[in-house]
Amino acid sequence: MELWTAPFLEYLRSERNDSPATVVSYGKDVSLFQEFLEAQNPDASWAAVDAADVREWVIYLLDEQKLSAASVNRRLSALRTFYKYLRRMGWTSTNPMEKVVAPKKKRPLPFFVRESEMDRLLELTAEDRSFKGVRDRLILMMFYETGVRRAELLGMTDASVDLVTRQVKVTGKRNKQRIVPFGEELGDEIKAYLSAREETLGSGGYPTLFVTEKGTAMSEAQVAKIVKDNLSLVTTIKKRSPHVLRHSFATAMLNNDADLTSIQKLLGHESVATTEIYTHVSFEELKSEYKNAHPRK
Repeated sequence: MELWTAPFLEYLRSERNDSPATVVSYGKDVSLFQEFLEAQNPDASWAAVDAADVREWVIYLLDEQKLSAASVNRRLSALRTFYKYLRRMGWTSTNPMEKVVAPKKKRPLPFFVRESEMDRLLELTAEDRSFKGVRDRLILMMFYETGVRRAELLGMTDASVDLVTRQVKVTGKRNKQRIVPFGEELGDEIKAYLSAREETLGSGGYPTLFVTEKGTAMSEAQVAKIVKDNLSLVTTIKKRSPHVLRHSFATAMLNNDADLTSIQKLLGHESVATTEIYTHVSFEELKSEYKNAHPRK
């Protein structure tokens, strides 16, 4: 088959600014489809692929490989991006993906921490005013009160935070930036952290806002452990990751009458359809409250 995969991956890296993980994943998915095609026809060509070829692959993935609909859809997403690129380059005149319908999947509701549980956690962590204690508490609050992703939090620098206007500049997926406001309580906690950091490690020269006890940038694993260990104090939900706090932020906003469009912008979602999952979370919580409280449930 034509050697078009390499320039496609370079396009993802240099023009779309996709993460290294995304580039690797898309490359693997396209290669798997190529292997499937060549097994059927050694003379297969990217330009000759039609929708029937893709549908056969989908059936193979579902029936033979026993993949979930979500996994299949992820592979189809890679192919859609690939064929859009081929059309853009003029290497193929048709896009077989336009006639392929993705298998339906049941979207799981995201895990979240209740407002009462977060209130309790922030009370529990308020007493430790050591550098580590203040830092870890601020990480929890930053996730819960701004809804940022883990990578976005790790990418923050001192310059990202404006304590006068109380807003933080966030660099999200594909280097898209957004401004997220925050409240007085979080502002005070940021000031306390900066003071503790200076007192413990000295002033200036830090690579990121959140640093280790040695003054180096924190890793994803370190932040994940902080969140997991602290959430374990107040909740028994199976998943206790930074993303759970992002879900908790969105759910709390919706439960307190924020509109979906505002939540979408704060979270950095490209489509409001992604944000709508939180309406289902809130409805499930409402049903649970009804079941527990109504006398004729």
